Amino acid sequence: MSIRWDSVLVRAVAAELEDRLVGSRLRALYFDHAARTALLYFREATLVFRLHPERGDVSLQEPWEPVADARPLPARLRSVSARPDDRALRLRFRRVRGRPARLSVVVELMTNQWNALVLEDETGVIRHALWSREAGGRSLRSGARYVPPAASEREGAQEPISLARWQEILGSAPAGEERRVLLHHMAYASRLNAPALLPPSGGSAADAGAHLERGYEAWRRLRDGEPRDAWLLDTPLGLQPYPSPLPQLGGRRCETLLDAFGQAAEAIDTARGAQAAAVPSDLLDTVEAAARRARRRVAELERQRERARDGTAARQIGDLLLARLAEVPAGVSTAVLIDFDNEPVTVELDPALSAADNAQVYYRKASRAKRAAERIPALLDEAVAEVERLDQLLLRIRSGEASEEEILAAVPARSTAEKGRDAGPALPYRAYRSSGGLEIRVGRGARWNDDLTFHHSAPNDVWLHARHAAGAHVILRWSAPESPPARDLEEAAVLAALASRARTSGTVPVDWTRRKYVRKPRKAPRGAVTLDRVKTLFVTPDPELEARLAAGPVDR
Repeated sequence: MSIRWDSVLVRAVAAELEDRLVGSRLRALYFDHAARTALLYFREATLVFRLHPERGDVSLQEPWEPVADARPLPARLRSVSARPDDRALRLRFRRVRGRPARLSVVVELMTNQWNALVLEDETGVIRHALWSREAGGRSLRSGARYVPPAASEREGAQEPISLARWQEILGSAPAGEERRVLLHHMAYASRLNAPALLPPSGGSAADAGAHLERGYEAWRRLRDGEPRDAWLLDTPLGLQPYPSPLPQLGGRRCETLLDAFGQAAEAIDTARGAQAAAVPSDLLDTVEAAARRARRRVAELERQRERARDGTAARQIGDLLLARLAEVPAGVSTAVLIDFDNEPVTVELDPALSAADNAQVYYRKASRAKRAAERIPALLDEAVAEVERLDQLLLRIRSGEASEEEILAAVPARSTAEKGRDAGPALPYRAYRSSGGLEIRVGRGARWNDDLTFHHSAPNDVWLHARHAAGAHVILRWSAPESPPARDLEEAAVLAALASRARTSGTVPVDWTRRKYVRKPRKAPRGAVTLDRVKTLFVTPDPELEARLAAGPVDR
């Protein structure tokens, strides 16, 4: 049960995104490798591609504050496009500052191997990949040159074909082979729209000819993309966004395609929740935990592989230091040396070591990187295969196809020690007591923010967070209708500042409101919320205050 993409839908989504976003200013980009989600933080909106095998949808949300690990990328969107009869979107950007000047985000939507990549336009080199993998002879990994999927060779991809050619190809298809011939030869034909393009079986020759003409006219409308529309179709596999009604399917018109995606995604979430309910919750939790561990393993191996690529540079610095020993002053932390290409290079040094010993440090680093580069690819392939295996198991669980015995056999029971390591803290917050005796709950980090805000607070409690800085949510327990005492509120704000990345600033703005005015947008990433009726305090982070407020016991 998942939204299906064909070349008609990809082209229509590209056109809608271009209409709504071209000229918008991108602030940052974040690839959530575990959830296979790509987030593009524009000033005007947040564009979210969910590309997990279970998902495959796109949404345009209100502007979100970038998460702490997002990559700053000041750029302006120039265009959104798709090649003819292709299932890949390309968003082209011109950077406001920095190099390279032009970048693209490519979103591939072939079968269920969905992926997103950041490319340098001039060189075609992949800067970042949502899912690093090898795909049909293509390397979709950071540092590799991007090779797009092969261009469509189906008829009608570049220029429309005539009715006579349509009749020639489909009219001569062997009985029962019409669908296969259509999908193989005709651009923009897909399993989704094929019934609307083919004549029904069993009719007379005259009827078949009339149906061929009607199918050709329907194909021309799909191929030309006119008129542009937005529908939510009722298919045997669930609700399906599409830019055109299809005669064999019921459905309803939507205001935009993105609205249709939102409604389809909501229906999928509801249906999967009901199907998965047949599996014991602790067993489902075990599989999901195993999948999270497997994705963390992939992410860590990818980070190790990136670090291993520094080995060649480390060896070159070692060679340069040995060649320029006499030019390196003693006791310095950096030195500027002329390399073998006659270019200046700034070399980081340990001031406690001699130049020769620093060279040996770089050689050891290069050796470690070489060993890592030799062993990591095989480990990464194994880890990716494990993620895919567990993802397929979760798909079967959520579609109601997996038995309890199959799940137990696929995911062995974990030891008590392993369970303890993943259990996390008993509570998602640390408790403090204000000078006035009020309890203050400070989230343990981004992972637990949502749990604190929506499961460990009351609607009238005061919610606080440092403005424009990643950090913990903070709850001041307070049920009275009037505002809390100023001193207690200020102390809670100081704790919010200390629990943020702005903790070393001189003055930190901290937003606060009642918890009932804090909302979680649908599909928002972990910890992201929207606020109403916000007020702001300016406080100075004071670690001594934190120590004082932590001293008193708190009744839970």
